[in-house]
Amino acid sequence: MLIPGPDTRVVELRVHGVQGTTPQSLVDAVAAVDVAGDGLGRIVRPADRLRRPGPGPVLQAEGRPITRVVEGYVWGAMTSGGWSKATWAVLFPFSLANMAHWMLPPVPERSTPAHLLGIGLRSLLRLAALLLTVLLVAQTAVVTLDLVAAQCLAPGSACLADVVPASVRAVPWVRTAVGLAPIALMILVLARLSTVDWRIDRPEPLDAEGEPTITGLPGTHIATDPDTPALRSLHIVAALGAITVIALGGPLGPLVAPGAHGVAITAAWALGLLLIGLAALGTMLLDDPTGGAPHRGGRWLRAALGRRPRQALTAAATLLFLLAACLLDRMPPRMPGVDVGVQVLAALLVLVCALIGLLLAPAALLARRTWSSLPRELRPWAGGWMAAPVLVVAGLLGGGFGAGVALTARWLLGGNLPLPIGYGYITLLWGVAGVLGLVAGTVIAATTGMVRWSSLRRGKEWAREASLLHSGRARDVKQASRAWWWARWERNHSHHVLLVVAAVLVAGAIPATALRLRRIEPAAWTRPFSTFGVLVLGLLAVTLLRAVWLAARRPQSGRRLGIMADIASFWPREAHPVVPPCYALKVVPELVARTREHLRDRGTRVVLTGHSQGSLLAAVAVARLLEVLPPEDRERVGLLTAGSQLQWAYPRAFPAVVPHSSLVALSGGLEGRWRALCRGTDPLGGAVTTWGRQVFDGMLLGVGYLPDGTEGALPPALRGPNGALVLGGDHWLPDPQRGPFPGRRWASGVCGHADYTSDPEWDRAVAIAAGLTRADAPDEAPGGFMPSLPSARQAMPVFKPTRPQPSETHGP
Repeated sequence: MLIPGPDTRVVELRVHGVQGTTPQSLVDAVAAVDVAGDGLGRIVRPADRLRRPGPGPVLQAEGRPITRVVEGYVWGAMTSGGWSKATWAVLFPFSLANMAHWMLPPVPERSTPAHLLGIGLRSLLRLAALLLTVLLVAQTAVVTLDLVAAQCLAPGSACLADVVPASVRAVPWVRTAVGLAPIALMILVLARLSTVDWRIDRPEPLDAEGEPTITGLPGTHIATDPDTPALRSLHIVAALGAITVIALGGPLGPLVAPGAHGVAITAAWALGLLLIGLAALGTMLLDDPTGGAPHRGGRWLRAALGRRPRQALTAAATLLFLLAACLLDRMPPRMPGVDVGVQVLAALLVLVCALIGLLLAPAALLARRTWSSLPRELRPWAGGWMAAPVLVVAGLLGGGFGAGVALTARWLLGGNLPLPIGYGYITLLWGVAGVLGLVAGTVIAATTGMVRWSSLRRGKEWAREASLLHSGRARDVKQASRAWWWARWERNHSHHVLLVVAAVLVAGAIPATALRLRRIEPAAWTRPFSTFGVLVLGLLAVTLLRAVWLAARRPQSGRRLGIMADIASFWPREAHPVVPPCYALKVVPELVARTREHLRDRGTRVVLTGHSQGSLLAAVAVARLLEVLPPEDRERVGLLTAGSQLQWAYPRAFPAVVPHSSLVALSGGLEGRWRALCRGTDPLGGAVTTWGRQVFDGMLLGVGYLPDGTEGALPPALRGPNGALVLGGDHWLPDPQRGPFPGRRWASGVCGHADYTSDPEWDRAVAIAAGLTRADAPDEAPGGFMPSLPSARQAMPVFKPTRPQPSETHGP
């Protein structure tokens, strides 16, 4: 540990979590002012009445005051605010498909089968993402091309008769323009959205100063994919080719027309199919990891998808789309290609998802050796098979959004226009899924209630740690134990809820798919299910559109809607290019650059603090710093996480990107300067550096990261001066807080996932992370330092340490 000198100061660089926050809340001040950044990524500090940046509160360490500067990095504007970001909610199925790529199991070294399975899974995921894009275009054609242009605007139709006169309906190409123009506009919007990216403010080179000695850190693979521009072009080409084929007759054959007109339609239709096939083939081959080597065949694919060839291919697809619009001068009463196109795309998407699920099983089994030695609570969810249900939910949500919009549009147009035949089976799917969802929700609620009632009836204590934290405070023990139980249930079963949702949707899809494949009309007794499915899809569409409207008009609602975008948009574009830009690619380099700027002052120590999702950003930034900084500068960097999901969620959902071994390496690189504030009442955050905790003989024991970079059994937890239990790197905070404390802001009641900075243990954890004191060093703060724990049922005096007596009971 570096010895602090007279010029030592600590810079506390805070990173907030999802939903955004105000600069004032982030730096715990009544006013804040920008000191760096570009408006999207803002570095803020507390401000005085004249709007001048001021220092933060003094940090007490080893009985002496240390100057502290509090800064905050505000990144909420990257995911919420305005119409452009509000419409990203419509792309949520695309974001789920892209996130599924990052959830694939790791590929063990020197395993050829695992390597081949990894290539196949990544290729199929990109193909599924491409089908999602084309399915969105086809479902848009159901509304604009079939419902509106072909049926509603047909000559003699009573639909919108007061709005569109008969003379306009009879003009050639008017209906074609009305049907195809919105689709062209949507494809243009998708193309523009996929090119949006964040500019890094004042980037600095991340070259290591000397040979890096720490490897295997978290977030190593989080980088921009160089194939994204090519993937974007392939999606646009496939979308243009698909709408050409659908407009000219559908995948089963072109429209019939006499003479040269029919020949031109057939030729354009065939070229559209060719473009779709080329886009699908290129999408699957683009993920070849050997393509970047100059002596491998993949270089030809990179050359074929270079900038000029991509522009030529996109221009050809655009011209073909315009040619199709010109050939469709007289629209038929119904568009036959729309119904068949949607059904074929849905069938292909189901087939690809099934193949991915089948290939994931052996891939997860081969990867099992990378986590088989871990305790069950640290192993990946669903045995590393979690990408399959996420992709299924993405596909069915994408299809459900489109069907819901079509049903809503038909209702707005009068409700008498017939929809494609396949939509009857889609409503049956969602009706069955909705009923099963209600049943599953009822069973889950009843089971949870029974388990909770049984535990209370038997007097079983689910949170012995809470009894230790609130020793001598019976009211707080009761309140905290109830919150501990619910928070633990949410953390342990949140992924089970997603699995149940995927299972329910699949269960609804099976009978609908079987009936459609056998061309059996749904029986009369299924009509209630179809009616309920119409209600579910309509509610899905209306809720989505209302959320987008509120997100654009009301910033507060935009931040709430940003929860989904904040989580899904952390991951770079890999499987799907038409997703919101990855904010981590901007936040992490700017955090690294700001930290290195502070470290130029040899007396400065920097502690990056992250709350919730911000803890992942801070951890990845610290990992990058450990890779590029020399050893003497690494000792001046610390990490503090609060309400973090770095143990119970990210390593288990993304075992290849944030594996447990990478967190062990990060802890070893920081040599005890990684502190984690935890509350058992927090349903979103949990322990980070410890696991296998148990209360024995009035002591909190557990296993966790050791300062030497290994893992093993930890010494018994020590009680901090403010009532926190410190086990390894985890600081378990009493919630409700002890206090109030003189001179400090106090938060009453159960805080859960919020307001970690109000606990006085925050300052102590910052001092430890800065290397100014040790976790086991005595502290003269009010309350005294207690080297051992009192019994769970023993009252804890305020100023005098106590020890458990042998005759006492030790928890229920």
